[in-house]
Amino acid sequence: MIKYLLLRLLKGVNLLANIKSAEKRIEVIKVKTALNKSRKSEIKTYIAKFNKAIESGDLDSAKSLLKLVEKKLNRAATKNTIHKNAATRKVSRLTKKLNKAV
Repeated sequence: MIKYLLLRLLKGVNLLANIKSAEKRIEVIKVKTALNKSRKSEIKTYIAKFNKAIESGDLDSAKSLLKLVEKKLNRAATKNTIHKNAATRKVSRLTKKLNKAV
């Protein structure tokens, strides 16, 4: 119990829950939130790189980035980070953008 309290203090977690299962859920949610934030940020970064490649006219790089973005979006949709329809919509829009540039 002392070890658990020390971990809470070190993490800077201020838990208001009195039940152990509720405390655990709070911790799990924090971890999942961090993972989701990381995934979303990574996707946004790759989309920005894709847009930059389209603007500069580097179509080969844009095609490879599109495959990578599609893979990342589908993974995020599978993990319920984003909705599957949102992922499909984003891929569709990026594909349209690439086809217009060609």
